[in-house]
Amino acid sequence: MKTIGIIGGGQLGLMIAEQAHVLGVRAVALDPAPDAPAFRVCDDHIVAAYNDAEALERLCRMSDAVTYEFENVPGDILIPLSEKYNIPQGYRPLYDSQDRFREKTNARDHGLRTPGFAAVDDEASLRAAVRELGLPAVLKTRTLGYDGHGQMVLRREEDIERALPLLTVPCILEEFIAFDSEASIVMVADREHVVSFPVGRNIHRDGILDLSIVPAAADAEVLGRMKVQSERFMRDCGYEGILAIEYFIRGREIFFNEMAPRPHNSGHYTIEGCTTNQFRELVRYLVGEPLQEPRLVAPTVMKNILGQDLETARQVEREHRPNVYVHLYGKTESRPKRKMGHITFVGMTGDEYEKEWADRFVK
Repeated sequence: MKTIGIIGGGQLGLMIAEQAHVLGVRAVALDPAPDAPAFRVCDDHIVAAYNDAEALERLCRMSDAVTYEFENVPGDILIPLSEKYNIPQGYRPLYDSQDRFREKTNARDHGLRTPGFAAVDDEASLRAAVRELGLPAVLKTRTLGYDGHGQMVLRREEDIERALPLLTVPCILEEFIAFDSEASIVMVADREHVVSFPVGRNIHRDGILDLSIVPAAADAEVLGRMKVQSERFMRDCGYEGILAIEYFIRGREIFFNEMAPRPHNSGHYTIEGCTTNQFRELVRYLVGEPLQEPRLVAPTVMKNILGQDLETARQVEREHRPNVYVHLYGKTESRPKRKMGHITFVGMTGDEYEKEWADRFVK
């Protein structure tokens, strides 16, 4: 029986391990938290920091293949491990995604349209970037930002002063795109094929994903173009394994926003909403099994459950409704904006969700 190692023990590691077991594959996770969600389902685990080189090497020795569900694994540790052990995705997609300026440059250089952007390190470079890109614009830290953290929208000149505290670390200023909708695509690639999951429309609240609605309500030509250019980008970059790309859609224009070389929150709907799912195809890739092309089972809505909605989610779980699938991650501490689970509604459109379910959750 093969074993996969997972760097990170959060909910993504949990769901990778669950799908590994479906395929008869063992899973081992490394995480600094003794109560990491993935530890509950993994066959073994290691409690250690992500920069603990000895612990990471032990994980690699225990595994036939290693992946990561945590994006900020230190490169100076992972790169040499990639040369000694089987980390099939390698370090490159992780490296390209860890710095927003590098990520945008890489996307642009490989044919994807991006918002205008400029590197910003101090007040002078921020003011120069504002003159170049205009206002409104979005100032973001180049590294370690997630779920709306580490960014600020600048709408007028007075906002520049207010943004200066963010410049204690390197930043990027991006053109503000007045988009019609946000969308994402998840792909898994081996050396022979790229399979991609149906594009979903994403709705965020306070910078955190709230809903994914599949299929995305957008022009079929636009969605087809997004699929083609995303698969070509993955091939042109030489990426294998899993990759999610988020886009802005404005009319018939598509703008690259960001990418993640790991399972993606917007792809959780695939567990019940598709004939196979993002986690299972990642495991297939890791253990060298042929990839399966996914198919959407029915229109599907995925609702993120944050701390403020945890009790409602538990109540929904007790109701045992058909085609309503409640996933709670088992995190020991609940906080208002912490991701605690998700609910997938299969056979439901976005409009139906708004009529039947939206009022049950915190607005």
